[in-house]
Amino acid sequence: MILLRRVIGDALRARRQGQQRTLREVSTAANVSLGYLSEIERGHKEPSSELLAAICDALGARLSELLIEVSDTVALAEQMPGVLVSMQDEPADAAAKSTNRGVRQVTSDGKVAVSVRQDSPLKATLRSTRVRPTERDRDVVCAA
Repeated sequence: MILLRRVIGDALRARRQGQQRTLREVSTAANVSLGYLSEIERGHKEPSSELLAAICDALGARLSELLIEVSDTVALAEQMPGVLVSMQDEPADAAAKSTNRGVRQVTSDGKVAVSVRQDSPLKATLRSTRVRPTERDRDVVCAA
């Protein structure tokens, strides 16, 4: 199961880091405490819609853009059976697709490539990238 708060936090962090801004800068602009913003980015807290809108505004992003990005990531995760299955529990044909250190590569519809790293039996990290990047595309890293 993928946690929505983790995907939201990862998307916010990716946007902030892409702008080379600090937590302090964004937290001040969004009028939220630095510690709380950090917890949101780490997926420990789930922001209210009002707070999420304020953080997006501080990042100069539309709330709808962020939610589309989160929705796309969740949709990709839903299409990948066994993402949270331990690597030793995988069927032989799935293990054949695995690369070293528990990383599997999956490509969805030729536009988005997703790599899945199994960090432990209960933790997987998804990394989605555009196959044909444009200047507006971003990498999205999600852990579940």
